[in-house]
Amino acid sequence: MTDQSATPHGFPEPHGQPDVHDRRGWSSDRAYQTGLPPEPPYPAEQPRPGGQPAREPHPIDGPGTSTGGFPIYAFRESLSGPEPEQGYPATPDYGFPGPDGPAGPVRDLGGAGMLGRHRNPFAAWLGLPLLTLGVYPFVWVYKTNRELAEYDRRIQVNPTLSVLAFLIGWLVIVPPFVAAWRLGTRTRAAQHAAGVPETNPVLAFVLFLIGFGPLFLQLELNRLWDRYPGAVEGQQVPLYR
Repeated sequence: MTDQSATPHGFPEPHGQPDVHDRRGWSSDRAYQTGLPPEPPYPAEQPRPGGQPAREPHPIDGPGTSTGGFPIYAFRESLSGPEPEQGYPATPDYGFPGPDGPAGPVRDLGGAGMLGRHRNPFAAWLGLPLLTLGVYPFVWVYKTNRELAEYDRRIQVNPTLSVLAFLIGWLVIVPPFVAAWRLGTRTRAAQHAAGVPETNPVLAFVLFLIGFGPLFLQLELNRLWDRYPGAVEGQQVPLYR
């Protein structure tokens, strides 16, 4: 049977030819065929700057391997800067709620929820409603109620019913006012869970009556989401109450 262990790739070298995986044979054969001087022996690594001990070459980098002895590790060693750290970055530490909230570790507080979206209050109040011919306010009501429910599971709300209350609730007069009031109370409940100063739902309701409700509540919601610097929309964040 054929000797399959003669070379690393499992095939024997042809008879009468030097072993290309034997660096010494390859070097002498190179001098014989080309007239060039024999290649110097594989250099040993020099001590690293700062007195650090020299690193041993990786097994795939040394002579007599399938790489032909190309000093890959020497290229790695020539790169400047600190060596990369292993693993993923740690989850942001949001610390304690501050003077407006209780102290204590997160595990002893109110659990966790999903962070909502930070929006431009003037775009939500006036710009996008004008561009969408009055459609965006209903989108804003739906998304805002959904984000509040995802942030704090204790806030019970059906976003679709809230939109219907503003959309067709005018037929019976009362539902839009109830939906506007409850949106303000839900915002205050979410701010309480985050440990930030809470809004006044009465003021939010009055501003809704004169057309400034979305502007005011979006400012309050942005202050809630700003409680978690560095976090992004949809990220799980701690509740503090």
